[in-house]
Amino acid sequence: MKLIVLDRDGVINVDSGQYIKSPEEWKPIPGALEAIARLNQWGWRVVVATNQSGIGRGLFGMDTLNAINDRMVKSLAQAGGRLDGIFFCPHAADSTCDCRKPKPGMLLQIAERYNVELADVPCVGDGLRDLQAAAAAGAQPYLVLTGKGEATQASGELPLGTLVYPDLDAVVAALTA
Repeated sequence: MKLIVLDRDGVINVDSGQYIKSPEEWKPIPGALEAIARLNQWGWRVVVATNQSGIGRGLFGMDTLNAINDRMVKSLAQAGGRLDGIFFCPHAADSTCDCRKPKPGMLLQIAERYNVELADVPCVGDGLRDLQAAAAAGAQPYLVLTGKGEATQASGELPLGTLVYPDLDAVVAALTA
């Protein structure tokens, strides 16, 4: 099985320094939905793994997160694509949970759910936490320069072996070449 794990904000949709707190604020990055649809056509299972500390911080509730995800899923369906799963950490940044990236817990849950080894699984993110979680879980970190990606690249702290691409469309082009 070919599996890819995507962060949400900054990879699939435009990120916001104020968090995405409503379905109306969720706007896809140009080309991202079509890229996911191409992955589906090539037989890839596409899973989202996202920190959603806005829940833990009281900025929005589960109903709102579900509505945001519903908008994402419906928008993706209109582009001919689908997600095989959405995993999220609802905890605030000061939590001691093991699922909040940069910890690998959420990715390990995905590996268990889909019964896969993470060694060759691409994990695409725009933030250092995404890449650190991928490296800690033994997956292949991919940095996209959308969202916080340029600042993440400029930090000089990328985990060893991180692959860098301009956006999700470019990642998909490389994986399906």
